[in-house]
Amino acid sequence: MTKFSLTEKRPLIISGPCSAETEEQTLETCRQIAATGLVDVLRAGVWKPRTKPGSFEGVGLPGLAWMARAKAETGLPIAVEVATAKHVESALAFGVDILWVGARTTVNPFSVQDICDALRGTDTVVLVKNPMNPDINLWVGAVERLRKVGIENIGLIHRGFSAVGGIYRNNPMWHLAIEMQHRMPELPIIGDPSHIAGKREYLAEVAQKCADLNFNGLIVESHICPQEAWSDPEQQLVPSDLVTLLNSIHWRKEKVDKPEFVQALDGFRAEIDQIDAEVFDLLSRRMVVAESIGQVKRDNDVTILQSGRWSDIVDRILAQSDQLKLSKEFISIILNAIHMESISKQNQVMNAR
Repeated sequence: MTKFSLTEKRPLIISGPCSAETEEQTLETCRQIAATGLVDVLRAGVWKPRTKPGSFEGVGLPGLAWMARAKAETGLPIAVEVATAKHVESALAFGVDILWVGARTTVNPFSVQDICDALRGTDTVVLVKNPMNPDINLWVGAVERLRKVGIENIGLIHRGFSAVGGIYRNNPMWHLAIEMQHRMPELPIIGDPSHIAGKREYLAEVAQKCADLNFNGLIVESHICPQEAWSDPEQQLVPSDLVTLLNSIHWRKEKVDKPEFVQALDGFRAEIDQIDAEVFDLLSRRMVVAESIGQVKRDNDVTILQSGRWSDIVDRILAQSDQLKLSKEFISIILNAIHMESISKQNQVMNAR
């Protein structure tokens, strides 16, 4: 049997219920999803890691049997999340085609290594979700551990990062997904709008963003009766609404060979390169001034951090966000980076021996 390929088509669509709850619910959901003709892989949560005990934590082995039956009936490959070596062994015994390492597991190198040891010597397809907290090195480390035990068919899942506030359940922090693509461009990346959005009304905009960032596909949760789901009811779609969502997404080409396109793009890129050079020249000059400020503070025995002064700068520039046509979030990130580098420069001057 040919091993499933994560890069055979774009978009690759993975869908199924958040949790396998009952045999009837699991099979009927999978049947309806398969009948759409838009889904490439069926998924379901069999073991559900929960923050607090007492919540629904999955049905375990019976869920694997239901998914195996769904695979036999529909002919589609199946995927489940694993968090322990025992999960890996059980999933492979039931013929699961794709395993994914969840965000709560990726954050723990000990757990990732336990999974890797169980996978050693297999040619299993593995997807790795980003860790819950925004530490890209944990994400990279999980991939490297898999490779060290011989796993080569690896993909990434971007499901956002835990955050307080905001309209989404998880903060997308798209720049970290882009950075991961930069570090490991050979790996396909799948967007998880269900876990980023957390609510049905935001799924379409998040899914389109994934497509616009050249993701390879999506993993979307679907349930025959979301309002009665045992886990995450607000982010799951009935199969008919899944069809609507998937048909609404515009998957653009990465590039075209039209001479006029190439010429126009090259022109704009040259302009951006020039602007970037000017921006970083200005930043360099700013840091020279920061060093001079550090010398004055050192000579007068004054602390580096002047919080009142910095607050005034931040408030002044944020007030111009509409005029600058830049989001306040973006401005805040840039200002924070500049401030930290400025403090570093002043610290070097003031503590030079």
